[in-house]
Amino acid sequence: MNVTEAVTSRRSVRQFVNKPVDLETIQRVMDKARWAASGCNYQPWEASIVTGEPLKELQAKITTTPPQELEYDWDAPKQEEAYKERLHGISKGMFDALGIAREDGAARMAAMGRNATSFDAPAVMFVYFPRLMKAPQWSDTGMWLQPVALLLREEGLDRCFQEFMAYYANVIRDFLGLDHERYMFFCGMAIGYRDPDAPVNNFERERVPLGEQVKFLGFD
Repeated sequence: MNVTEAVTSRRSVRQFVNKPVDLETIQRVMDKARWAASGCNYQPWEASIVTGEPLKELQAKITTTPPQELEYDWDAPKQEEAYKERLHGISKGMFDALGIAREDGAARMAAMGRNATSFDAPAVMFVYFPRLMKAPQWSDTGMWLQPVALLLREEGLDRCFQEFMAYYANVIRDFLGLDHERYMFFCGMAIGYRDPDAPVNNFERERVPLGEQVKFLGFD
């Protein structure tokens, strides 16, 4: 698989087959991802990848704990209509694929609640970094997560980024033995093999036309 294929075939997978992810494969992915770009070479990212019984134990704690107040804001883009429309578009595609009507609030909540068990993925990566890190280092962490995602595709794996897990940052920090005062919890990443037949993994997604986001100056 080349880079173009990895980029264009990746998507947020929300239904996985019942197949474990072996340690050798995930170590190979993470070892290569160390070479991601990093401003000033700080390499601020840290992570724990959990599977098997420890993952079930953590998920049992998550599903029986009320969500906490978020430590960072991912909803700010909703202040502008263009960004809100993009969110609504992807949400509509997902719920339509699941056969859930707009007015069926209970079913929508149940579908969103599957985030708590990472859509039954066999492995989940939890990402965090020291609180002293500022916006550039948050960006560095994102630049590291992207090659992780693409390297997973190279191995035939898929993933779903889960900022949702920030609702359970305290539970996750406690489980992983992380100092609450030192560490900011960022996100989870569900990892596994996609179910190719699941409608939720096949609905059409939209992207903004290139000309709306990128300008080319000085070219012939």
